[in-house]
Amino acid sequence: MNVQRIYTSPYDANAYIINGKVLIDTGISPDILIRELEKYINITDLELIILTHCHIDHTGAAAGIAVKSGAKVAIHKEDALSLKDDVKSVASLFGRPAPAIEPDIIYIGGESVPINNENLEVIHTPGHTPGGICLYEPGSKSLFSGDTVFPNGSLGRTDFLGGSPERMAQSIQKLTQLDVRTLYPGHGEVTSNRVNEQILLSFKMSRTML
Repeated sequence: MNVQRIYTSPYDANAYIINGKVLIDTGISPDILIRELEKYINITDLELIILTHCHIDHTGAAAGIAVKSGAKVAIHKEDALSLKDDVKSVASLFGRPAPAIEPDIIYIGGESVPINNENLEVIHTPGHTPGGICLYEPGSKSLFSGDTVFPNGSLGRTDFLGGSPERMAQSIQKLTQLDVRTLYPGHGEVTSNRVNEQILLSFKMSRTML
């Protein structure tokens, strides 16, 4: 699996291009992201934009990228309506209106998303938001974790509207059942250093929040 991480600012989530076809998360600014994307791909080659959850630092550029590329936008059903909500999307915290995004594809969890000869498994991981998801590619043992888990035992906040410490702990427990070689988090650096142990530490940390 070919993955390129795009980091545009300290306020934006990581964006990941997979096999030149799929984009996971977008950050806020479409102009900046398009410029970075075009270093790696022709923008019209992009087929799908997967949003790991509704927060604007992950979704703000999605509408602009979709218009420019023609790619479809996908999100979990429990976060779909929150995309347009200033509070639930935390757009108000960034001093912006919620992005005007109409998702084309709605996930419920359990879907398999084909990318060339590989597949991303959609895992519903609520806790940070009700419709948070992670994406796991079993061949390369890659986990795109959104804001569910981060390196070194960190985990996403649960104090935003729709957050839940209990659901977060349950979600991270799901992730401990995976065999993960490389973690691609929503924020921070990519890591391949004993990732299963890092996720287990995140689970232990989540239990202290209950």
